[in-house]
Amino acid sequence: MKVLFIGDIVGKPGREAIKKLLPQLKKEYNLDFVIANAENAAGGSGITSAVARELFSLGIDVLTSGDHIWKRKEIFEIITSEERILRPLNFPLGTPGKGWGLFNTGRIKIGVINVNGRVFLEALECPFRTTRAAQEELSPQTKIIIVDIHAEATSEKVALGWYLDGKVSAVLGTHTHIQTADERILPQGTAYITDVGMTGPYDSVIGRKIEDVLERFLSALPVRFEVAQENVQLHAVVLDIDEETGKARCILRIQRKI
Repeated sequence: MKVLFIGDIVGKPGREAIKKLLPQLKKEYNLDFVIANAENAAGGSGITSAVARELFSLGIDVLTSGDHIWKRKEIFEIITSEERILRPLNFPLGTPGKGWGLFNTGRIKIGVINVNGRVFLEALECPFRTTRAAQEELSPQTKIIIVDIHAEATSEKVALGWYLDGKVSAVLGTHTHIQTADERILPQGTAYITDVGMTGPYDSVIGRKIEDVLERFLSALPVRFEVAQENVQLHAVVLDIDEETGKARCILRIQRKI
């Protein structure tokens, strides 16, 4: 099983990177399934139904998200009906949408879990206990489970990787938009990386125009952050997973320019 997980898609530049680069990646790695974090895909913050349809049409199978999932009011129109869009599972009981799902790849099922961290972010339910509960519900139905841990603190992500080692196929970090170089297979067969990175304008401050962010830091006044446009890249990882055991055989880090 070959799975591509794409780091946080930022605005139109990020969607353009998907359009231009995903077809060749599918051929190059003979991919079976594609997951992408899309919480910043609409104008750099949030997601709309139109943007979701565009990303699905480009070949993405499941969209995960994070703390910006509710930035666009349109999300409430689709989050309960479109099972391919996940929101973090540790939002309070009764929150619209689902935090995990079971999806058919054509020949085998794959589970995807989306969870937010709590360190330096809004205090939600425990990401460790809620993810473990979702894993236990998915495990009787599939050996292959991918976890998107959308979190700020590297320690929290690393800890979740160790906590789930051998219980899921991969624990993949998102949110910081900075790709880390610590990809590895943990001792019990779980692929891990602290942050997959960002799909969007690399010559930026995590996707926003450099001058806007510098003005905010220097003046401490409110500044509107526009999405940057320069040096657009796609950041992702390719997972090679044993279909019989659900163990990861390889995790390959990718950076591709348009």
